[in-house]
Amino acid sequence: MEFEEKRKYLVESLINRKIVNDQNVIQAMLKVPRHKFVPQGAASSAYLDSPLSIGLGQTISAPHMNAMMCEYLELKEGDKVLEIGTGSGYHAALCAEIVAPEDCKNPGHVYTIERHKKLADKAQKSLEDTNYGDRVTVIHGDGTLGYSKEAPYDKILVTAASPKKVPPPYKKQLKEGGILCIPAGSREWGQNLYIIRREGDEFKSENITGVRFVSLIGKYGWQE
Repeated sequence: MEFEEKRKYLVESLINRKIVNDQNVIQAMLKVPRHKFVPQGAASSAYLDSPLSIGLGQTISAPHMNAMMCEYLELKEGDKVLEIGTGSGYHAALCAEIVAPEDCKNPGHVYTIERHKKLADKAQKSLEDTNYGDRVTVIHGDGTLGYSKEAPYDKILVTAASPKKVPPPYKKQLKEGGILCIPAGSREWGQNLYIIRREGDEFKSENITGVRFVSLIGKYGWQE
């Protein structure tokens, strides 16, 4: 009950701050247990609106950023989603709750790629423990390559900052009419969050806000 009350308070604060408005996102934030996706010692801080370390130099984003990115992607039931940067698995669970809610007639699916094997394995377990294992597929690999096996995707979510707005594989793997949400810019400061819509062979970009994410590492991202 303690965690449920904290989760409810967090979501209410996001609503009051006008960060989250979409009812599907609100319901997902209320349902997905964030405290089960953070390191055990950090469970008491799971519902603070701040990022938390999950090891290996990676973080779980602040809840307001999770909510914003879900809203900007305009997620809906039935969407096939590609996430780059699984991390803890929490954001993938939020997406899955929206695109494939329990007992829906037209379930979507989330494919998520993590370059750190240890984090990928841990996220897989957390997703299974919270009953999202059948709605999320975790892949260990270079996220900058996307995942062509299941392309094209309705939505692509990138949770690490790219040096370019759109690495080439994402353009190829985004469905016509699809939406890409990606941070891009420098490795530290000077990053911005972009929403990119594919209209035929054109990609129309909108700069949303300044952000700070870990670096997108891989063939089409930054080098280690």
